[in-house]
Amino acid sequence: MIPFVPDNTPLPQALERITHLGIGAHQDDLEFMAFHGIISCLNAPTQWFGGVTCTNGSGSARSGSYSQFTDAEMQEIRKTEQNQAALLGQYGAMFQLGHSSQTIKSPSDSSLKKELRSILESTRPEIVYTHNPADKHDTHIAVCIATLEAIRELPADLRPRQVIGCEVWRGLDWLCDSDKVIMDVSGHDALAHSLNAVFASQIAGGKRYDLATIGRRSANATFFDSHTTDQASQVIFGIDLTPVAHHPEISIHNYIHTFLQKFQNEILNRIPSPRLHDSA
Repeated sequence: MIPFVPDNTPLPQALERITHLGIGAHQDDLEFMAFHGIISCLNAPTQWFGGVTCTNGSGSARSGSYSQFTDAEMQEIRKTEQNQAALLGQYGAMFQLGHSSQTIKSPSDSSLKKELRSILESTRPEIVYTHNPADKHDTHIAVCIATLEAIRELPADLRPRQVIGCEVWRGLDWLCDSDKVIMDVSGHDALAHSLNAVFASQIAGGKRYDLATIGRRSANATFFDSHTTDQASQVIFGIDLTPVAHHPEISIHNYIHTFLQKFQNEILNRIPSPRLHDSA
């Protein structure tokens, strides 16, 4: 579990300086969902982004020039791509844990949670970005749960002050506006495009994640408010997972259910009550 340190800072110091930590399932998830953390730390002397990718990339879609690559070869390609992104984004450290998706999704396997707890203890980040519990990718959900459980096991004074669940395989536009964590990532288009383009093996595999990610951020910015001019050109939505991370007694299932109920109520309350018409 030795991380890649792009600037070759000795490991203890490299980990101690991490202030923003992204924990994603797959290579490229961090660049899609935790871009706010990446740019918050860019060229900031006292802030550093750290990345954790939990899976090994063996199940990647592949076509074109990558169509004949074996799972083992794809793992090495995806690992290299992720480290290239860490170099480009000036990450303080980049962990690649190399788990299979099957292992991560196994209810009886706690190895990921233990590793994440160890990373959290050694980095002590102020902010953690991870997947959100309403995502539709089972591996993303498993990483989210493992992250929350790892944070819950930390002593209270070591827990990050904020934990944000981010968009990947389901946007968070559906959240009521008052419940959205709004992350303005405007003004960094060149870096965003460059980071997304690093993952050529996925783009060549027939999924234009690079275009879709930027498009979602643009849509979030424009459709956030119908009555004002755009205040940002690129926005990522998140959901605040801090309460459920800090309080083990709160059910993760019930926590996300409260947001769903609020969304349902907001929709129904906007629809006028049916009027009774005189049939005579």
